[in-house]
Amino acid sequence: MNGRYRAALAAGGLAAGLISMTSQAANLPDGYWRPEQVKPILSKTVTVHLAPDLSGLSPAERAAVQDLLEAGRLLHRIYLEQTHRASLTAKARLEKLNDQLDQPPATRDLLKLFWMFKGPIATTLDNEREPFLPVEPQPPGRNVYPWNIARATLDQYLAAHPRQRDALLAPRTIVREVTADNIAADQATLKQYPALATLHPDFVHRLSALDADRGAYYAVPYSVAYADDIVRAYHLLWHAADAIEASDPDFADYLRNRGRDLLSDNYESGDAAWVTGDFKTLDAQIGSFETYDDKLYGVKTFFSLSLLLKDRQRSAAVKKALKHLQAIENNLPYEHHKQVITDIPVGVYNVIADFGQARGTNTASILPNDPRHAEKYGRTILLRYNIMTNPALFADSEAAWKAAVVEADQDDLTMDGGFQRTLWHEIGHYLGVAQTVDGRNLNAALAPNGNLFEEMKADLVSLFAAPELHKAGYYNDAALRAVYAAGVERTLQTVKPRRDQPYQTMELMQMNYFLRHGLLSFDRDSGRLAIHYGKYHEVVTDMLRDVLAIQYAGNPDRAAAFIDEYATWDDDVQGVIAKHIRAATQYRYALVKYAALQDQ
Repeated sequence: MNGRYRAALAAGGLAAGLISMTSQAANLPDGYWRPEQVKPILSKTVTVHLAPDLSGLSPAERAAVQDLLEAGRLLHRIYLEQTHRASLTAKARLEKLNDQLDQPPATRDLLKLFWMFKGPIATTLDNEREPFLPVEPQPPGRNVYPWNIARATLDQYLAAHPRQRDALLAPRTIVREVTADNIAADQATLKQYPALATLHPDFVHRLSALDADRGAYYAVPYSVAYADDIVRAYHLLWHAADAIEASDPDFADYLRNRGRDLLSDNYESGDAAWVTGDFKTLDAQIGSFETYDDKLYGVKTFFSLSLLLKDRQRSAAVKKALKHLQAIENNLPYEHHKQVITDIPVGVYNVIADFGQARGTNTASILPNDPRHAEKYGRTILLRYNIMTNPALFADSEAAWKAAVVEADQDDLTMDGGFQRTLWHEIGHYLGVAQTVDGRNLNAALAPNGNLFEEMKADLVSLFAAPELHKAGYYNDAALRAVYAAGVERTLQTVKPRRDQPYQTMELMQMNYFLRHGLLSFDRDSGRLAIHYGKYHEVVTDMLRDVLAIQYAGNPDRAAAFIDEYATWDDDVQGVIAKHIRAATQYRYALVKYAALQDQ
């Protein structure tokens, strides 16, 4: 075939493609993103396939897996409803449109966005949150407070009704307006599911006392607000427990306790069984724990389920490092040290499937978050190995690293350095300040910035602990340098973070602190960072001291001032580095697919 013929075919193919794209766009109703809006995001998206080998599972374990996957789908539905009041209807309309149009690329790509962003709101390449389906913008309170309520409005109500504060800002309640329809709907739910009335006698009493004519707000337990899906999930967990009881009794006990937790909205029994149990092959994070999606007060938890396959060999190796835990706690730069349990449950896992808030490329978790439960039973650390070591994800991180730092430091980042930094970040949550000087919950005391400070503390503890672990022989010289490199890599940004992004904001704060105190310097000729390893421990210690003091004081104004001081973006520094990273990296987003869900 001659060159001219090939060129003609290429031109014809391009023209046909443009005609097809235009035709698809013409069939899309108003409010649906056009292909030219979707393609730039998908072109920056890496697809991550998670397919751990399940061939070694017993028939009982396979049966439990199927029940847990179905429970995950239900909790994912709840998560979608929590984050946007139109999520479920928007998804149903998009699926119907996709079928009506015979599943063209335009609608299939929109379904990819819905899967990737877990709802109808996308994060654009400019880091803006925009609807890609015909729905309203997402308010800070998502759908767990009255839609679009301003914080000032609820603050005023709480000030006038202080006795309602604990219920309204409880982690597992939604806030409703007192209306006759809302009261009737909740009463109907309690009548349909009498077990919920039994488990929530205080709510039954408060509901019966509400006056629909007065105009007010009331708190509804999650189990009542999402009763149909919660009750079904409860039965699935018990069915899974029955299947696995003989071969893994501790895991079965956990599933039954967590099932009851979902009905009672009190997670103590499940947390205790989870943290203290000796599970054989499977593990699962089930329930609502993390508050990152609550941009109004930062206190409401959102549902997730992660189904995990244990890597026994790697889990045993990680546990050996924990013998140094008390020494690290004792050396932290604050005065109120505590006794910690060094035999904490920590495991390395391969993800079978994630649902709800957990879906994505999250590398690790430490739970439970309830400080009283953590104090009584400890916490469990879950490291997601097949995400942490995914070659495509690491390759992009390595490209960003080499684009951001001077040539002398470019070989310092390793995959194991990132693994260790993540491990000790999670352990870092276990150490340091547990509550404020006057006994308040840290997250509530520093709202809405409690998450930001807790994550920043954990980052800094992971770096602070490194010299102690090096001294003990856990790290050699190269491993110590790799962990330090991973600590700097953590701070790199591709775009200016929004103030409502706690992770990205605290990462930016660390970079600025490191720059101002000499751990990093910016080479203006190359537009890259140089790392001064000799300053590392001193600077990390100073910043950690500041963060621990802010947590202990529990003063939200002091916390906000610290954020204002260090969460600054300089286009001539961060902007230049971000430009280098964007030019060097291929991906900004990840679309995670799971073999257990037929690669959905």
